Amino acid sequence: MLEDLNHWERDPDLREPANWRARAQVLDALERKLDLAPQGAVGLIARAQSLRDALEHASTALYEQLREAVRSGQGARLRAYADDPAPEGDHYDALDELLAGVLRLPAPGDAIAALAPELVAYQPTPARHAFDLLRRVPLAPDDLLVDVGAGLGHLPLLVAACTPARALGVEIEPAYVASAQACADDLRLDRAAFVRADAREVEWPPATVYYLYTPFTGAVLRQALDALAVQARHRPIRVCTLGPCTATVAAEPWLDGDGAARSDRIAVFLSR
Repeated sequence: MLEDLNHWERDPDLREPANWRARAQVLDALERKLDLAPQGAVGLIARAQSLRDALEHASTALYEQLREAVRSGQGARLRAYADDPAPEGDHYDALDELLAGVLRLPAPGDAIAALAPELVAYQPTPARHAFDLLRRVPLAPDDLLVDVGAGLGHLPLLVAACTPARALGVEIEPAYVASAQACADDLRLDRAAFVRADAREVEWPPATVYYLYTPFTGAVLRQALDALAVQARHRPIRVCTLGPCTATVAAEPWLDGDGAARSDRIAVFLSR
């Protein structure tokens, strides 16, 4: 620990806002080392905690700069932080920490309802996949993206911050809807909205893009896809997926994929 600590303390670049990814890695390493540090190493622990506080302060300063950029209509700056052109897998990384620091979503609390059968436990779309979707699916002012099973609304918030399009999050859990809408209001993202609705009963808005991060399976997924097929009879739509539902969506006869449909990265389908 001492050798690493000496190195990190002497590295001024770690405190530079632009070095957020390296800083996140060091902060993770510091937490692990503090957990393993012997209780008698008081001086070493104090140094590690002081460095951690300094690095967290540098990250907070960056998050505040980006929050103000979003509020002033310059949220597209966030896209410069997504540097993975072909992300894979469902793990989270430093980009998720950055996005969490920028969005600062209010905690939804503990009053989360038990899941009904065929509904999948909520996990946010990893940030690198959300940015990959924005890169691969250009969105114009007349586009509306609907996130089906939006959870805390990361993707609709990013759409409103980084593109000229509108976004709607449809979510069954009211605590998630309230948290996402509070974040949109705080960041002045008036092109993002969230509604509490059951995907089995909702009247789908006339969107141009629909997104599913495998929010449900079985009959519920079947009902949702049948409803989207009806939407596709009236206008061209794109359906974007991530996770296990991708294989089911790829088999829909009314959709064509824009490439190999893989469950570990964003898949994009176009209506016929």
